[in-house]
Amino acid sequence: MLLGNSEIELTADWICDQQTDDGLILWFKGGHGDPWNHVEAAMALSIASRIEKAELAYQWLRKTQRNDGSWWNYYLEDSVEDYRVDTNVCAYIAVGVLHHFKVTKDIKFLELMWESVEKALDFVVSLQQPGGEILWCIEPDGSYGKYALLTGSASILMSLKSGLLIANELKINKFNWVEAYLKLKDAIRTKPNNFAPKFEYAMDWYYPILSGAMDSKAAQKRLNLNYEIFVDQDKGVRCVSKNEWFTVAETAELILTLDQIGQLEIAKVLFESTFKFRQSNGSYLTGIVYPDLSTFPKDECSTYSAAAVLLANSALDLTLPASDFFRFLSSDLSLLELF
Repeated sequence: MLLGNSEIELTADWICDQQTDDGLILWFKGGHGDPWNHVEAAMALSIASRIEKAELAYQWLRKTQRNDGSWWNYYLEDSVEDYRVDTNVCAYIAVGVLHHFKVTKDIKFLELMWESVEKALDFVVSLQQPGGEILWCIEPDGSYGKYALLTGSASILMSLKSGLLIANELKINKFNWVEAYLKLKDAIRTKPNNFAPKFEYAMDWYYPILSGAMDSKAAQKRLNLNYEIFVDQDKGVRCVSKNEWFTVAETAELILTLDQIGQLEIAKVLFESTFKFRQSNGSYLTGIVYPDLSTFPKDECSTYSAAAVLLANSALDLTLPASDFFRFLSSDLSLLELF
């Protein structure tokens, strides 16, 4: 069972209600927002045909981008909350911009957003290390983070491919991004020791698959290795392997991963677990803890959780706009035109 049009509309309405007048999509009213989850929420609005609201979100990114191409880590409605800079957070604009173009076919939107995408990815690539990995942050004091994160680097791989596809659409050469992409892909595939060990997190398990870094055989092997550790088909996906905290965003992202490698039926079964998180106003609880069914964070519903479900639903419902987006993005075929 997937979401019907009225359910999609209700969830999109709720996400819009969390958006500030200048375009920032907060996690929830009164909370903070960050550029990565802000982009994910904008992608959900694009799917739901809230084009003006989605483009308002991208305008916010243009207005708040720093001179070096980055954004701060967390924003409140009228101020900055966290002055760390996260490379993955900064890179994700490219994925959102490409997705919006796939929905709207609006080349003027790509042209408008190109400067921000280029500055963001040039900034991120500047932190790539000789081994191919990309440092995860710049600290508030200006010092570089001491390590790279596998989840973040895998997400950056998707952002780099998105940037390359945007550049190709605009007939712009960014050959330095091609080199950065190939080096990063090789690091994700063959150099696990280049990344900080975060094996207990579900995202470190599935993001290398979702990113398209792995061939089908390696992807299936990685999926099988930890599937029973992280997944309960009725409850969803454990955020962390060591406890019974199930989160809807990780569940939705694993659904995207399963769909991407052709496990459509398993993905559809897992999607049914997301209905346990759904609230009457169309929002989604961030997480549920078993066996007592308590919520964590307590009673929190987050825009990124709702957005992730809409993206997963879109991938499974081929009638919706850009339903093949993540399959397209992870395919090596989509890079052939760039060489």
